[in-house]
Amino acid sequence: MKISFIATILNEEKNIDKLLHSIVNQSRKADEIVIVDGGSVDSTRAKIFNFDNKIKLIVKKGNRAVGRNEAIKNASNEIIVCSDAGCVLDKDWTKNIIKPFENPKVDVVAGYYKGKPNSVFEKCLVPYVLVMPDKINADNFLPATRSMAFKKSIWGKAGRFSEEYSHNEDYVFAQKLKKIKAKIFFQKKAVVYWLPKKNLGESLVAFYSFSLGDAEAKIFRPKVILLFFRYLIAFTILIVLLITKLVFFLNLLLILVAIYAFWSIVKNYKYINNWRAFYFLPEIQITSDLAVMLGTIVGLFSAKNR
Repeated sequence: MKISFIATILNEEKNIDKLLHSIVNQSRKADEIVIVDGGSVDSTRAKIFNFDNKIKLIVKKGNRAVGRNEAIKNASNEIIVCSDAGCVLDKDWTKNIIKPFENPKVDVVAGYYKGKPNSVFEKCLVPYVLVMPDKINADNFLPATRSMAFKKSIWGKAGRFSEEYSHNEDYVFAQKLKKIKAKIFFQKKAVVYWLPKKNLGESLVAFYSFSLGDAEAKIFRPKVILLFFRYLIAFTILIVLLITKLVFFLNLLLILVAIYAFWSIVKNYKYINNWRAFYFLPEIQITSDLAVMLGTIVGLFSAKNR
């Protein structure tokens, strides 16, 4: 079974070495490596060339979907394994993610991903971005490009990655795979380690991008609808408070805020187990809420004007 590893990058000089080292140190190495650079203006391409000039490095300006399609078109093999910059592959990732293809009926393998935090803040961020082990539903686990393998033929049959989407093209691609009833196998042993954002500002941009992409693609997750409903209730109470100036509504609002902060701690503290999580978890919860709502609203207007 010959395989091609693909990835897309853009201005990843700080992280590219970690990804490259994890690729070449695999227990089962890819038969070729194809990386598409979206037009980096830093030293990313020079680092790749100096690391290994056998890597097929292609420059193609565009979003990640454009880069992935270009990488796949230039891949020589039927089995494509895929990850992203900002990730580090477990040493047995390639071996584990291609094993399900021993069954010829398998079209796609959804690998797993874990956080690789370096601070308490990053540790608190992980459950807001990734699917934690105790919440995995193997039957409904959709493939994401940070840890994924598929047949080149199924990529073509599904209509490739949709290049009009710049933020969540892999989720849109996963929906296409479901639509054509591709055989997807979840492989928990194929682990990629994701490097979390380092601060609240970077996290806000990431949450905003995710939700913007969903709304542009007209994907409305139940959790997002519930989020708007929660804040609508809080906003209504606030308006009533401003109009009536009754202490009851002030107390009600304060109690709801306290309950919400407590809930944000209770649901995720078990993954952190550090007292500083009492500060970071509510902070991340509110930041993600606001970013998701703003991204959804902007995305809806963007989709309407397409």
